[in-house]
Amino acid sequence: MTGEDATVAQQLGRQHSAPPPTGSASRSTVWRRRFAALALVLAAVNLRPAVTSLGPVLEEARAGLGMSAVTAGLLTSMPAACFALFGFAAPHLARRFGPDTVVVTGVAAIAAGLALRPLSADSTLFVALSVLALAGIAVTNVLLPVVVKQRFPHRVGAMTGLYSMALNLGASTSAAVTVPLARSFGDWRIGLGAWALFAAVAVPPWLALARDRTAAAGSPQTAASSPPGSAAPTRLLRSPTAWALTVYFGLQATAAYVIIGWLPQIFRDAGLSAETAGLLFAVTSVLGIPLSFALSAVAGRLRNQSGIAVALGLFGLGGYVGLLASPAAAPWLWAGLLGVANCSFPLALTMIGMRGRDSTTVIRLSAFAQSTGYLLSIPGPLLVGVLYEHSGGWRAPLVLMAVLMLPQLAAGLFAGRDRQID
Repeated sequence: MTGEDATVAQQLGRQHSAPPPTGSASRSTVWRRRFAALALVLAAVNLRPAVTSLGPVLEEARAGLGMSAVTAGLLTSMPAACFALFGFAAPHLARRFGPDTVVVTGVAAIAAGLALRPLSADSTLFVALSVLALAGIAVTNVLLPVVVKQRFPHRVGAMTGLYSMALNLGASTSAAVTVPLARSFGDWRIGLGAWALFAAVAVPPWLALARDRTAAAGSPQTAASSPPGSAAPTRLLRSPTAWALTVYFGLQATAAYVIIGWLPQIFRDAGLSAETAGLLFAVTSVLGIPLSFALSAVAGRLRNQSGIAVALGLFGLGGYVGLLASPAAAPWLWAGLLGVANCSFPLALTMIGMRGRDSTTVIRLSAFAQSTGYLLSIPGPLLVGVLYEHSGGWRAPLVLMAVLMLPQLAAGLFAGRDRQID
């Protein structure tokens, strides 16, 4: 165990051994935790609208900005790239400034990016401001679990479930409401920019939390954000289970961002209205609200998650085959199948937690699988955009996505086995 690991262990031990507060101190702690829970939900709600609000009005944005299909494909690849690259910086920033301070900065960046990018005169500035919003999402996404651990050390599972449901709620709402908003105001730019208001609402609570560092469950904010030691990557690189988890995470992220970026356009090209396409895409996110929580709970009770991983992969394969055969024949069924398949994300997180033998290994495995997995997922949405532009249709892109479900099935089969990494 490294010196940092020992320090964290000692601090966590003091957390759990400290006597519970009583009287007015107890009431103050309860209200602080409730306030922290509200801030957590507000931040989580804003972790996807920057991505999911764009797909339903992508056609209008491309026309208004003179954006090529390749650039649009780049936009759908950018979330994964930003989550991987900016996510690497989050632990260092948290050690220096504290997680709460970094989160409030991240939420402010989300609000600024969302507010300013609809004002762009060309696609280059639009992409740059999208990067600003995605950078804020990346660091916030990485650090919210740290905040949960600090402020709710005895309710990590419940608060993580609440956070996941809020994230899916934000994703589905922005997907369903962006087009009606744009139509109501007669401008796609207003439909996109409106989501900056929700991000702005989340800033004041996090400013308050950043100023109230003593509320963080009695531990220094830098403790939980200390990165793992440098010896772990070598051992993880030699682990088949770690690589299976990484490949599984990367392929499910590829599928998720292709769905986020292109599914509404697939339905619109099949002759469905923009409103219907937005609602169909929203189905893929709405299903994740209850299913993510339930699936994580069930998977956590099983020693082997291979069967669940394979089942989710088959749902995804069925959705892509249905879109390939006839998108307009049963669009709600295809959207539902892909929505269930998107639950591969919480399953991947659950498996990461169960494959590590101890908490230190889980931290290292999570960093390795998620960061490397997001890097692996970057080419997928861009390649889909290239295939769509050069083939003039969705047959080639959908064949690609159906084929990619096969290695995802295999990786999930191996990652879900009852194995643990030291």
